[in-house]
Amino acid sequence: MMNLRFGTLLTVGLMMAPGQASAQELSDKQLIRTLGRVEGAAPAIDVALLVQEAAASAGKGVASLPDWQNLSKLSQLIVEIEFENDSVAIEPKSYRTVGMIADALHHPNLRRYKFLVVGHTSSTGDAKHNLMLSQKRADAITEALSTTFAIAPDRLIAIGVGEEWPVDPANPQAADNRRVQLVNLGLVR
Repeated sequence: MMNLRFGTLLTVGLMMAPGQASAQELSDKQLIRTLGRVEGAAPAIDVALLVQEAAASAGKGVASLPDWQNLSKLSQLIVEIEFENDSVAIEPKSYRTVGMIADALHHPNLRRYKFLVVGHTSSTGDAKHNLMLSQKRADAITEALSTTFAIAPDRLIAIGVGEEWPVDPANPQAADNRRVQLVNLGLVR
């Protein structure tokens, strides 16, 4: 996992190989380049299957499942968006982050792509509750992007994974595990 900084208000991580870590400034161009990096042989992702596996794995983890491992092969970005405790209400200070994401998604280099918006939680609380909460949070982000920031809804797919795919597996209750992940699923069809 490689942690990157965008100014002082946006924390994002570029998914690389597991175990990699470094810090640097992330510019608008890097944000667009990161999300726009699409490999020719990227695996097809069955979102319905991911949803089923997340629901069936509540409390067991999904990181080792092949369908979830395929996501690590795609261009993606981890974004820290703060929500009110045990709520889907996006903290006002995080709207700037959502706006920056929207600006990137409006860029001509990204307009032709579809994105998976993955909601995550820490392991505080019940696993099934966290799964539902993470889905509602992913829905809240896609709704904000599509209604407030005019991103076409057919370009966004929300999925919640709860506590099942922590960024910090050694510390599952850590705040770093509460995040939103954007995954480039390829061209809009």
